Amino acid sequence: MAAKKTIPVKKVMAPEGPVAKNARVWKFGDDIDTDAIIPGRFLTINNPDELAKHAFEGTRDEFAKKVKQGDVIVGGRNFGCGSSREHAPLALMGAGVKVVVAQSFARIFFRNAINVGVLPITCANADKIDDGAKIRLALQQQKIVADDTEYSIEPVPAFMQGIIDAGGLVEYAKTIQEIPVCTR
Repeated sequence: MAAKKTIPVKKVMAPEGPVAKNARVWKFGDDIDTDAIIPGRFLTINNPDELAKHAFEGTRDEFAKKVKQGDVIVGGRNFGCGSSREHAPLALMGAGVKVVVAQSFARIFFRNAINVGVLPITCANADKIDDGAKIRLALQQQKIVADDTEYSIEPVPAFMQGIIDAGGLVEYAKTIQEIPVCTR
């Protein structure tokens, strides 16, 4: 009889995730690329706290000095386009930003954000949310509320929320338990 193989399995409960209450919105437009989030000259830094000191440098210089833990970035279409650098969501995480809301995301930024523990939320009407607005997330209700106006968001899959809740893909992988599987 062959040795039993194991595969990782994790049960994920219904997501609620990071619920920002009255967080400040930092508004950006369409096509914000990874160079705008963290300029290339800082790519030798791998520490999120150090990267955060240079987030949006040259694009919105006051960001790094004024961003607070739990603030939310709101972007337009194609947020995080450009290079595939993981440094961009790492800089946001280091700055205390756990959520980015945008009309759409560049695919590689979307995946990198999840992998480091930053939740990307797609909202078709993100462009209507004002800079400086107070925002509250209600993930189970699939909505966000910005200055008393509700906006629908795309649902956050349970597996993705599990990765975010764990603090990123590496931390999530550490929680996976292996179970025996029958093979032939």
